[in-house]
Amino acid sequence: MSEQRTRPVVYAVWLIVAAVIGWFAAFQLTMDKFIQLANPDADLSCNVSVMIQCGKNLGSWQGEVFGFPNPIIGIAGWMAPLFMGVALLAGARFPRWFWLTFGAGITFAFGLVCWLIWQSLYAPNLGVLCPWCMLTWSVTIPTFFATMLHLTRNGSFTSNEKTQARANRLMAWVPLATVLAYAVVILLAQLRGLDLLGEVIGMVF
Repeated sequence: MSEQRTRPVVYAVWLIVAAVIGWFAAFQLTMDKFIQLANPDADLSCNVSVMIQCGKNLGSWQGEVFGFPNPIIGIAGWMAPLFMGVALLAGARFPRWFWLTFGAGITFAFGLVCWLIWQSLYAPNLGVLCPWCMLTWSVTIPTFFATMLHLTRNGSFTSNEKTQARANRLMAWVPLATVLAYAVVILLAQLRGLDLLGEVIGMVF
């Protein structure tokens, strides 16, 4: 399904929606980081419970994996999908190298999110889920799936028309793939919660 013949409206709209949601989550985390820096004992609005909070994440080394607060990456990074979505709706066309660069950025974001999910659940110094982080995860995962399929159907990954057509059909399955990915994360969180509960019971008895 050549991009020259078809304007990917649904994909473009999703990029815009995901960018707005992701940017909002990154902005909220950045504001909470400012509050935490000004007052380390502040009760952040995202601190819902012992297990659901962002304060612990923001104060950890994982929250500044590149030497600065992770939300800054989101504030800057989500501008790319927003630009792409608006440009595609306007009928813009991009060369293959541009699409591959965009795909590399989305892949990096997906990889970072997967790593942060693992760290949030299993790192000894964390073991909590951050509400704003989870909101970011929820839009990064389907954006990665949709982008990989779009780069296949628009010819960036392959010139094989059958493969492009197959990728175009698979776009309809992105929501299901996303739900399954969410289910895996929820399952991991539940299993981790049971492990922590078992450790607490073991210490008590």
